[in-house]
Amino acid sequence: MTIDKFSIEEAGSHIERIIDEISSAVITDRSFLEVIITGLLARGHVLVEDVPGTGKTLTAIALADAFGLEYNRIQFTPDLLPSDITGTHIFDEQTGDFSFQQGPLFANVVLADEINRAPPKTQSALLEAMDEQQVTVGGDTYPLPEPFFVIATQNPVEQEGTFSLPEAQQDRFILKTSIGYPSREGELELINRRSNRQLTTPEVDAVINPDQVVTLRQTPEYVSMRLNVREYLTDIARQTRKDDRVEVGVSPRGIQRFYEAARAYAVIAGRSYVTPDDVKTIASAVITHRLVLTSEATVRDIKPKAVTHSVLDAVDVPAAQGMK
Repeated sequence: MTIDKFSIEEAGSHIERIIDEISSAVITDRSFLEVIITGLLARGHVLVEDVPGTGKTLTAIALADAFGLEYNRIQFTPDLLPSDITGTHIFDEQTGDFSFQQGPLFANVVLADEINRAPPKTQSALLEAMDEQQVTVGGDTYPLPEPFFVIATQNPVEQEGTFSLPEAQQDRFILKTSIGYPSREGELELINRRSNRQLTTPEVDAVINPDQVVTLRQTPEYVSMRLNVREYLTDIARQTRKDDRVEVGVSPRGIQRFYEAARAYAVIAGRSYVTPDDVKTIASAVITHRLVLTSEATVRDIKPKAVTHSVLDAVDVPAAQGMK
């Protein structure tokens, strides 16, 4: 049954159960899952950059299952055409008409695997669908399901034959993160879990249904952010434009997405207000991929993440009193 609104406490409780359910299948830090779910709650999309075999696909499957959502995976390759992901019109000999055959984008959770291996036109088709939540084929427009959430992956190694996402296109992702390698204990747990089941892939139960997901994504709209925290968030973003190692800093659109991500992160914490710590915690995932460094900084092998840390250190954190 669909309900009109979740309380912050109800939303936080649902998310806690969802994280526990996903963690039963995926060996990873809780902070990584929180970033992914922040992207979903903020009605954005997430870019994950990591080497193969760290659990990106399993995370996407487990997330879709825990949220009770339909899942599709698209393996991006150099010969992939836009119509291969959006769909195409097929001639029906019986009726003599063309009918639209949906592509794999028509799912609630879409894993765009190794997006940097697809040509720019296909990348653009995906990004257009992400922005507008619809696809246009042959002059006809088709809405994508609600909710619609893309987890795109990039492989940071084996760059030969790839098409790197331009900075302007990376900005379309509200967050960028990586899963990383598990600890020794985590990898041992991975084997222990496998020894206790006969299926290759672990099973994940649905915690909520698709209608409830739609309602859950409305919850951040009821989260407040006091003026001094808004100023802190804005000052962090503006500081990226003052750093002499940065050619292009966070845009006004990036500031808005930063605001939306911070409110979504507060929901995960079960709070109806955003704290400075929320802003600081989510900042790296929001900011780093939006930075375009100068040629000199690139030659000096300065990493965008190091710049983000410097920016955070340069901005004074407001007092935490009276955040509600």
